[in-house]
Amino acid sequence: MTKISFQGEHGAYSESAAKKFFGKDINTIPCNSFEDALKITENGENEYAVLPVENSIEGTVGQSIDAITNTNLHVIGEEYFKVEHCLIGTGKLEDIQTVYSHPQALGQCSDFIQDRELKTVPTYDTAGSVKIIKEINDIHTAAIASNDAGELYNIPIVKQGIENNPNNYTRFLIFSKENSTETKNDKTSIIFSVKHEPGALHNILKEFNDNDINLTKIESRPNKNTNWEYNFFVDFQGHSSNSKIKAVLDSVKKNTIFLKVIGSYPIADLD
Repeated sequence: MTKISFQGEHGAYSESAAKKFFGKDINTIPCNSFEDALKITENGENEYAVLPVENSIEGTVGQSIDAITNTNLHVIGEEYFKVEHCLIGTGKLEDIQTVYSHPQALGQCSDFIQDRELKTVPTYDTAGSVKIIKEINDIHTAAIASNDAGELYNIPIVKQGIENNPNNYTRFLIFSKENSTETKNDKTSIIFSVKHEPGALHNILKEFNDNDINLTKIESRPNKNTNWEYNFFVDFQGHSSNSKIKAVLDSVKKNTIFLKVIGSYPIADLD
């Protein structure tokens, strides 16, 4: 049975995304951190790791992106998972005063939280927050997580669909020691840091433009090792094994301090 690691507790959205990508007949391994989920895959304890990288409402999952920067694994797939948040607890809706959940989930349900003037307690994981409130066992305390998490820990669903926007998706990346083969409908993810020279970033972007390569995402993140320096995360259409893409990446590398190809993989459908 295929082993797949993820950050969080059983019932987390990452686990649900893994089951959507691989099918339900898998062995999922919960980990305390994104780094741990990647590390045990690097060590050969399991075949794949699944990490969330961005949400359509709240944006990038920063801790996940930082962990990806340091891994030797390759992205071999992506999955879009529709997020439907539930209020989970033992009390009635009018009893609840405090909610526990991951900061991303709290942000995605901010309208509901503000309307009801609820106190918030950030936690490491959505499903983990259900585990916490089960231990607290207080009718005034609830968690925000998936319906699956409520069922798993046998805690009632107080209210479904409390997210600000029903068009709420999280994008997950699938990591492996292996590379994926070209399908002609691929995306490549890279990380790079630019030289401190006028026009360095412009020159990199110009390489993609001049070769008619479509960028689907570009974002900067602080370099954790050097103050006020930034890494750029870029997704673009095409596969790194393609001769045209290889030539562009060779040219891009000349304008960077470092360049890392995270992986090339089939483009997922948003469904």
